[in-house]
Amino acid sequence: MTDRVFNVLFLCTGNTARSVLAEALLRSLGQGRYASYSAGSQPKGVVNPFALKVLDRHGISTEGLSSKSWDVFAVPDAPQMDFVFTVCDNAAGEACPFWPGQPMTAHWGIEDPAAVEGTDIEKERAFEEAFRLMRNRIAAFCALPTKSISGLVLSKKLKEIGALEGASKGSAS
Repeated sequence: MTDRVFNVLFLCTGNTARSVLAEALLRSLGQGRYASYSAGSQPKGVVNPFALKVLDRHGISTEGLSSKSWDVFAVPDAPQMDFVFTVCDNAAGEACPFWPGQPMTAHWGIEDPAAVEGTDIEKERAFEEAFRLMRNRIAAFCALPTKSISGLVLSKKLKEIGALEGASKGSAS
């Protein structure tokens, strides 16, 4: 008997940075327990090069990462999500598509590294910080006993993860 793999979707408006970092991190840290995806409400169509650079520096595969619409995951033949996490405050405030199967949801907002203006070094520093904060959230999520914990306790734990260090202003709710 094989263990069930949980489907996890990370949402952000542009799907170029935070959601892509989360997708790649969960794929790496989840040890095959999760199938991770990312999407955006208004995808830019390209992954931010600083996100790819930071992932590559940390030895995390960028294969298959792309910026795409969340509509891809709202069609009948799409994978049914077990968890849906918003990682930006804008996406958290938008009306999301209907996700079949009633996945558990939480807001894990962190500040947008793609919004940082300045030198390439300053931009890269912002992506490193976003990577670190997202890695902490993903590691905490992977440590949860998702197969044996009650839904109510799991929901509470997911919200607590969203409030970890670096939570954006919209995560306080």
